[in-house]
Amino acid sequence: MESRAVPEPGFRDSVNLMFNRAVALMDLSPGLEEKIRVCNSTYTVRFGVRLRGQIQTFTGYRSVHSEHMEPVKGGIRYALSVTQDEVEALAALMTFKCALVEAPFGGSKGGLCIDPRQYEEHELEQITRRFAYELIKRDMINPAQNVPAPDMGTSEREMAWIADQFARMNTTDINANACVTGKPTHAGGIEGRTEATGRGVQYALREFFRHPDDVAAAGLSGTLDGKRVIVQGLGNVGHHAAKFLSEEDGARIVGIIERDGALLSPQGLDVAAVHAWIRGHGGVTGYADAHYVEDGASVLEAECDILIPAALEGVIHLGNAARIRAPLIIEAANGPITAGADDVLREKGTVVIPDLYANAGGVTVSYFEWVKNLSHIRFGRMQRRQEEARHQLVVDELERLSADSGVGWTLSPGFKERYLRGADELELVRSGLDDTMRVAYQAMREVWHDREDVKDLRVAAYLVAIDRVAQSYRAKGL
Repeated sequence: MESRAVPEPGFRDSVNLMFNRAVALMDLSPGLEEKIRVCNSTYTVRFGVRLRGQIQTFTGYRSVHSEHMEPVKGGIRYALSVTQDEVEALAALMTFKCALVEAPFGGSKGGLCIDPRQYEEHELEQITRRFAYELIKRDMINPAQNVPAPDMGTSEREMAWIADQFARMNTTDINANACVTGKPTHAGGIEGRTEATGRGVQYALREFFRHPDDVAAAGLSGTLDGKRVIVQGLGNVGHHAAKFLSEEDGARIVGIIERDGALLSPQGLDVAAVHAWIRGHGGVTGYADAHYVEDGASVLEAECDILIPAALEGVIHLGNAARIRAPLIIEAANGPITAGADDVLREKGTVVIPDLYANAGGVTVSYFEWVKNLSHIRFGRMQRRQEEARHQLVVDELERLSADSGVGWTLSPGFKERYLRGADELELVRSGLDDTMRVAYQAMREVWHDREDVKDLRVAAYLVAIDRVAQSYRAKGL
């Protein structure tokens, strides 16, 4: 695969360029535009932890982009690539993402420069707790001010450590569990959080395919059934998106790209089998039931209907954008398409469902978890059995009418069981996520189709989000 031939902006500059494209179409005062653009604050911490007989020093960041609503929300990632610029760009994306899906948060993000694979679990716990301590004592983690979540390199395990650390330092805070989301379900988490971002990608595509005009704009037709999908990155997000699309919507996962290469199969890959192989072997190399391609990045250019970049930012750039053949791209990762590549794809007529919307499932379900923690009761606990009792009345009356009239009809197999079952927490979370993704897409779509100066969904998403942030600031008197 050829390297990038033309220098182009980095991730943070790409976010700024996309922001600029949108505000150029808006009537904002220069002062308000600048207030929405800038990152409010970034805290850099360097702390030491005694490991393996010596003190190791780590560098971490927590950026707050916008406090138009509080608390601010955003994940913490563990990666050697973490920089202040990256964290600030991700914090800005969180601001606009929350505004787009109407989650009542400002935008924040955190990062720790570390390769988590180089440490034992007990060492990672020491590091995480010390990082959390440094942030908590400055109110950079707080249920009412700043609420982190998992991101690249972190999971519910790290969130449980952070929540426990906060509780140890705030022993009388009854809402301590709400200081972080993405926790294990047995430690204050919520059903459906682990799958949330991948599930959101599925719901986003379902909503897109409900609009024939939009599907036609991408040069496609029909439904998700049978569509050829390539997924880049089979981590938490990519795995769940691929799993749900293949198992529930009939899509064919014809390509999976990982760090050590890619797999191709025109008939469709077994997502569960590939995922199990990666977990056992650390990559796709050696997997038998598919064609292996050593240059995995080249598979981004393979023929398919839908391309899902679900790993790192900047994987589609000026060096390869012109050769991308997928007519529809959905950004499951943050910033996988650079600003330069975005221009190339738009000129080609490629439809891009932007990260601002497409991967908002995680923060949406994080919002539900935060509300659950503050209310101190799981969703469905109060009403589930009452729903079942009311449904039982209807079924009993139908069966009585059938017996009394002598018609002799019976309910369809399985109907009674499905109808009588009240919604549990997982079903309610999925329902709320589905509704959120539908409403947010329709808000973007309306701008995309109603304004002649808006040529793509990304600008439409930014316009909706920036306008909502601006309204919040105006309401505060700015």
